[in-house]
Amino acid sequence: MESYKREFIEFMVESDVLKFGSFTLKSGRKSPFFMNAGAYVTGTQLRRLGTYYAKAIHDNYGLDFDVLFGPAYKGIPLSVATSMAISELYGADVRYSANRKEAKDHGDTGILLGSGLKDGDRVVIIEDVTTSGKSIEETFPILKAQGNVEIKGLMVSLNRMERGRGQESALQEIQKQYGFPANAIVTMAEVIEYLYNRPCCGRVVIDDAVKKAIDEYYEEYGAAGFQKGLL
Repeated sequence: MESYKREFIEFMVESDVLKFGSFTLKSGRKSPFFMNAGAYVTGTQLRRLGTYYAKAIHDNYGLDFDVLFGPAYKGIPLSVATSMAISELYGADVRYSANRKEAKDHGDTGILLGSGLKDGDRVVIIEDVTTSGKSIEETFPILKAQGNVEIKGLMVSLNRMERGRGQESALQEIQKQYGFPANAIVTMAEVIEYLYNRPCCGRVVIDDAVKKAIDEYYEEYGAAGFQKGLL
C-alpha cells in the first residue's frame, strides 16, 4: 500500500471523520462504520485532504485534464483544496468548478461556481463518498449541458465496497453506466487491512469485536468481489 494511503487512513481517524460503532445510514442499513467528510473543518485539515486527493488523482488519471468539478455542496471545498494541492505538488494549473443547487439570475449568473466549462474541456469529478450513485445522476447532465466535455473519471475518498442498487459497488455501477472510471483514495478493504489490531492515534479502532461486526456487515451488504479484494 502506498505511503499516502496509510497516512490518509490515519488522517481520517485522527480527524474523527471515520468512526467505528453502530450507525444508521440514509439507506436504513445498520453499519459498523461511518464516514463524515463534513468533519474536515480546519485549514490544516483541508490542506492535507487536498494533498491526498491530488496524489490519488495523479496516480489514477495523471494530469491530463483541465477542470476539477465538485458537486454541491461537499464537493466545492474539495475541488478548491485539491486544485491548490495539484498546483503545489505538480506545478499544474487546473481550474476548479462546482454547481449551485439553484441557478443564479443576477451578478455571476448561471448554475456554476468557479470556472465555466466549454467544448473540449477534460473534467475529473471529485466527491467525498458515493454509496448509491445518486449524486452522479444529478451531476452528469449538468456537465453535459455545458458543452462537449470529456469526463476523465471520478475520485472519492473512500470506497465503502458495499452493494449499490444491484450486486456491485456504487463505483462499479457508475463506471458501467456512464463509461468513465471511478476510483477512491482508499478502499474499505485497505482500511481494514491497515487498522485491524493496529494502534492508530493512541488506540486500536478495529479490534476483534469491530472486525467481527464489519465481517457480518459485508456478508449481508458487501459488493460482489469484496472478499477477493477486487473493488
